Amino acid sequence: MADKPAAEGNASVTREGLIALLNEDLSREYQAIIAYVVYSQVLKGAAYMNIAKELVTHASEELSHALIISKQIDYLGGMPTVTAKLVKTSDKAEEMLQFDLDNETETIRNYRDRVRQCEALGEFALAEQIRDILVQEQEHQIDLATALGKDVPDTSAR
Repeated sequence: MADKPAAEGNASVTREGLIALLNEDLSREYQAIIAYVVYSQVLKGAAYMNIAKELVTHASEELSHALIISKQIDYLGGMPTVTAKLVKTSDKAEEMLQFDLDNETETIRNYRDRVRQCEALGEFALAEQIRDILVQEQEHQIDLATALGKDVPDTSAR
């Protein structure tokens, strides 16, 4: 019987639990790919031209993240999920960008937990790969907050 994943913020997790949590992260990466592809094409107006172009770049970076996470799930002995989390849509550009910002903030929180969990299991190489992903996720968060004219959300609190 497989162990259940530990609570998100808990650094102590089993190998099986880490696989389950990484599959949740993979579902979020799929969600981000879909959202960035769609949003980059439907944002309209001069005010959104630059961010729409940036979202195309974000989509390819999220695909890279999905490939890294999938490879690590396989390395740990798991099967990568094929299911994306739900993608919210809107006919309002600001709402779509806010959806993305909220998702990036959640992703950053989860990956920070994942680094601690990987290190607790002695999976230091995996922790380093997630740190590299975190750098790009934080850049995405900054881009989105800037486009919305907001401060970058605090990702330290749950």
